Amino acid sequence: MDTLKISNITGYKFIPITDRKSLQEKILKHSNKLSLKGTVLISEKGLNFSIAGENEAIQDFIKFLRSDKRFSEIDIKTTYNEYQPFRKMLVRIKKEIISMGIDEIDPSTFTGEKITPKELQDKLNNNEDIVLLDTRNEYEVRLGTFEDAVDLNLDSFRDFPTKIMSLDQKMKNKEIVMFCTGGVRCEKASALMLKNGFKNVKQIDGGVIKYFEDTGGSYWNGDCFVFDDRVALDKNLNETDYILCFRCREPLNKKEIDSDKYKIDEYCPYCFDEVFSKRR
Repeated sequence: MDTLKISNITGYKFIPITDRKSLQEKILKHSNKLSLKGTVLISEKGLNFSIAGENEAIQDFIKFLRSDKRFSEIDIKTTYNEYQPFRKMLVRIKKEIISMGIDEIDPSTFTGEKITPKELQDKLNNNEDIVLLDTRNEYEVRLGTFEDAVDLNLDSFRDFPTKIMSLDQKMKNKEIVMFCTGGVRCEKASALMLKNGFKNVKQIDGGVIKYFEDTGGSYWNGDCFVFDDRVALDKNLNETDYILCFRCREPLNKKEIDSDKYKIDEYCPYCFDEVFSKRR
């Protein structure tokens, strides 16, 4: 970290917010003052952010955010790198801070039990009978996931409510531990599963990033997709060699970049057929 001058922070808080416009203006003004970049989403049910900047500026922002009593105990995850991974600063008011399309789900009042990364690692070390459920999108899962995790093949998180209907009914009585990058999706997903009759649903506190930090990523195969220009982090929270296709935004590894179906700024193996079908 001593040689890495940029701090990347992510965090969220499900809590009622009535002064959304005022809060938007305050956060944007303070972020611009500190030359920060990233995205902050504000809804009537909470706040979600991913921001990067020089280390001292990020510490200033954290102090500013926690000065609001609603966010005084907000959990913040930090990683470090050499360059600014965002291109601009956006503070937006949205209907949901993470979109699942079901209004009645409110994690500020009801959500699944959280377990620490170490507690999950202990369960895996002891070969306990649990189901690991991945709540992330298909392109994220492709880069890495837990050994033997259930993949719902999601194109979008909005597909989650439909996909869980196809799960084996026997899972309703099993211990389920779900996971996502930083935890915010699992707050909603776990609440929905509990409402749909799954009796023992837990979520990793802090998500995959916190699991990497606390355990070194044991039982995880591959890397973890992140929603900024770094594209993916390895188990040591270092940037990997993945890039995004300019056209379809799919993450690409070295083999895919070296493929005959990849051309910078034009196509990749995931959109090649679509591109050339339009040219015929």
